[in-house]
Amino acid sequence: MKPIIGPAPGQEGMWLAFGHGHQGFTLGPVTGLLLSQMMAGETPEVDMAPFSATRF
Repeated sequence: MKPIIGPAPGQEGMWLAFGHGHQGFTLGPVTGLLLSQMMAGETPEVDMAPFSATRF
């Protein structure tokens, strides 16, 4: 149940935020915050490496 959040590998300008399972409703706001920080080039408040699509 660890979501994928961040840029899509090999797809410039495409961002991913899915895989929250049944907790998507409660995790949606923080996911939006972290994704917006990454998209703006800011350092996210959380280490996003564990949520990268490249982990597969």
